[in-house]
Amino acid sequence: MHIKKTRWSHYNLNYHFVWIPKYRRKILVGSIAEELERILRNTAKQHGIEILALSIQPDHVHLFVSAPPRFSPAEIANLFKGVSARKLLEKFPELRTKEGLWARSYYVGTAGDVSEETIRRYIEECQDV
Repeated sequence: MHIKKTRWSHYNLNYHFVWIPKYRRKILVGSIAEELERILRNTAKQHGIEILALSIQPDHVHLFVSAPPRFSPAEIANLFKGVSARKLLEKFPELRTKEGLWARSYYVGTAGDVSEETIRRYIEECQDV
């Protein structure tokens, strides 16, 4: 267990997020996937969120993070999806649709049900598919 600290708290909050592009389009490949990874890592760094594992598949994203307690899971999902959509659409305008880049829904789970290592292994196995 990795306890982290802020000025006012000690925490171990790990979240596993999964989200998809609108209509589950297989667009997260090549330079788009590389740019998305760069954006997600920069966003995490800017907000004090640690990326524990990341897998970008052609039609979905797995993101496993450790975040300070000041962020709710919904805020984290909105942060990563919002920043990445805005920046990807600036760089790749061909991705633009009337409805946006990402589907509105997402999955979030905590590491409370399974170990951090199990989630990491699952995400790493997804990369090989």
